Amino acid sequence: MPLSRLIGSRLRDQRLALGLRQSEVAAKAGLSASFLNLIEHNRRRISAAGLERVAAVLGCTADQLGGADEASLAIDLRTMGAGTGGELDRTEEFILRFPGWAQALSGMTERAALLERAVGALNDRLAHDPYLSQSLHDLLSALSAVRSTAAILVETPDIEPDWQARFQQNLHLDSERMARGAEALVAYLDGSEGDPAMTMASPQEEVDAWLAAQGWHLAGLEENDLEGVLADTDMLGSAAARVMARAWVRCVARDVAALPLSDLQRAMGELGSDALRLAARLGADPLAVFRRIATLPRSDLGLVICDGSGGLVFRKPARGFSIPRFGAACPLWPLFNALRRPMTAVEQRVSVTGRTGEGRYLLRAYAQLSQPLAYGAPELCEAAMLIQPEGPGAGSDHAFAVGMSCRICVQKDCLARREPSILSGL
Repeated sequence: MPLSRLIGSRLRDQRLALGLRQSEVAAKAGLSASFLNLIEHNRRRISAAGLERVAAVLGCTADQLGGADEASLAIDLRTMGAGTGGELDRTEEFILRFPGWAQALSGMTERAALLERAVGALNDRLAHDPYLSQSLHDLLSALSAVRSTAAILVETPDIEPDWQARFQQNLHLDSERMARGAEALVAYLDGSEGDPAMTMASPQEEVDAWLAAQGWHLAGLEENDLEGVLADTDMLGSAAARVMARAWVRCVARDVAALPLSDLQRAMGELGSDALRLAARLGADPLAVFRRIATLPRSDLGLVICDGSGGLVFRKPARGFSIPRFGAACPLWPLFNALRRPMTAVEQRVSVTGRTGEGRYLLRAYAQLSQPLAYGAPELCEAAMLIQPEGPGAGSDHAFAVGMSCRICVQKDCLARREPSILSGL
């Protein structure tokens, strides 16, 4: 039952709550009593102007009668119930009859989505985080050194004073090293308060966090202030992150020079976000267009870039579409189809698997080759994928199911699965 068909039920409930007669409300709203009766029984639709007049008589707003607040709630519940065999055609009726339960279910859906993201982030951290692995290794090395030195001092009573002083000095230094390592590790783990996915553990994540703080758009480059933007990279903590950030800044500066903002926005007004058509219109590098349109101010497009090995080197997320921080991504992403077929456009409408899928996405990917101007130099390949949210139920085409990574994907019988999911038993 479409949501608009429930306006009459809301209208009737509000009228009865106020103790008003049907004829009284109809007269004040300029409607016939028979027509209002049909509306209240959801057998006739009411115009927007008529709804405004009735709402004024009933002392509420047209949005309240029209169910504007319930529209997004209905989308959430339909998404949650997709594939479960639930009566999706009666979602709005459920919201109308049990608004409290509907809100509770929606809240549980949001909570489950947050928990799935947390599981994905923690799984990546435990399995692939280089900082965590190195920190634990250093801590265990220092602990072993302390135990060895202490054992020598305890088990050798006749140590010469000079050697005893050396062992004690080593014990002191190793214990200090172990304490510093433990403090750094605790501080690093404590940094996961809130969303675990926001914890930085690598230079790439430092760069991503720096770009995210600026809305992914380097506004200074639009004003030809390359030196100023490069100077901003000094705030990054590690030398490796600063090197990577400066390389990205120079790359974007070249994109800005080739694709001025005014020209790009004018072309997008005619062609939308089709990167390859934009590249043809503007005579530009397709991957430069990918980078530009995904990092425009307030752009809702996500962007993933990988090198020839399939390793992700740039991650701008889109709403509801998770991107792994360390491990391999879902092999079913069009990004990797494009990587296997350079210079070929790949497009796929997808839905994200899981108990909390958040709608559908149009994924567009493209890969191209490059080779340094030298004989015998290796041929390099880079691929990019734009992530365009479409929302639940968008379009009529079949949406192909993809995940984030095998470790936290609940899709059953996937031929591309590398390993069992840790969520399969939940």
